[in-house]
Amino acid sequence: MSARRFSLARVLAIFIKEVQQMLRDRPTFAMAVGVPILQLLLFGYAINTDPKGLPTAVVTQDRGPMARSLVAAMEQSGYFRIQARPASEREGDALVEDGEVQFLIVIPPDFSRRVVRGEQPAVLVSVDATDPSASSNALAALAQLGAQALRRDLVGALAAEAARMPFEWRIHRRYNPEGLSRYNIVPGLIGTILTMTMVMLTGLAMTRERERGTMENLLATPVRPLEVMIGKILPYIVLGYVQLGVILLAAALLFEIPMAGSFALLLAMIGVFMLANLAVGFTFSTLAKNQLQALQATFFFFLPSMLLSGFMFPFRGMPRWAQVIGEALPLTHFLRIVRGIMLKGNGFGQLVPELWPMLVFLLVAGTIALMRYRQTLD
Repeated sequence: MSARRFSLARVLAIFIKEVQQMLRDRPTFAMAVGVPILQLLLFGYAINTDPKGLPTAVVTQDRGPMARSLVAAMEQSGYFRIQARPASEREGDALVEDGEVQFLIVIPPDFSRRVVRGEQPAVLVSVDATDPSASSNALAALAQLGAQALRRDLVGALAAEAARMPFEWRIHRRYNPEGLSRYNIVPGLIGTILTMTMVMLTGLAMTRERERGTMENLLATPVRPLEVMIGKILPYIVLGYVQLGVILLAAALLFEIPMAGSFALLLAMIGVFMLANLAVGFTFSTLAKNQLQALQATFFFFLPSMLLSGFMFPFRGMPRWAQVIGEALPLTHFLRIVRGIMLKGNGFGQLVPELWPMLVFLLVAGTIALMRYRQTLD
């Protein structure tokens, strides 16, 4: 009869047993503690929805004092960081197309003289609008720089010009004229979905073999580690291209996302990106003892990839240390590639600066996976 009654002692015994078992499983315990810490660090320090210091190129066709005052006011606003002064508007357009600068400011000839005459000259602001959230606050700040930028120049008889807008901002949103967020999100979903599925599915490959007891049969065969790796990766490459087809079809039919560049080039770049993520998943499968640990490792990799790549938050708004970590992740470079092909029409030469980091990542991850692969169960 006493065995059927509720016993706090038995509950305490089970509690102690579970705590000991949890502490014995160190990788799982480390993930349970590490993931919240990682989230706090990323959301608390790395995420910034109001990016400042955006790289800007200025083409100054007027050497007058008012042109200099305008450029100085833009720098003092904190949103613009002048890092290039191309000789012509064409050279500035190339910098925007290559993604080296976010803004191109073109000050017309005789700007100062036309302001004095009250002609309200137009200042061209060409912005890379592939990510509208990265430039929206900076564009809003421009509206406040009108008369304030020239208030020290418009004095005396020119004070009447300071009462109204002395010049006109002519905004040119390149690659996304309407500022639609889906132009940025939908191409980025290609990278995030493939990252999650490729790493997760491959991460379960080897751990599933061990849990089902089929690893012995695999190890008894003369198959080499590289052959095992390639054989397990190939089916997921096919699956990845199936996912890509579904996403691109939905992007074209439902969201009307343009395809300005080469479709064949996009397929090739996606192939490299999938191989990089599959190599990561294979590495996790050789490190994890069970499928739960493999899933936890996948989440630990996917979380910073999603937050530090520029998919959810502007990349240039993050602190320098977060950008360094983001540059080491393949998703960061792939997002620039896919948006560059689909929205800008970039060619292979313009993609090389983003392609080689993915190839280096693939080489490192693949080497680690092969070194971790065991020919025996011990």
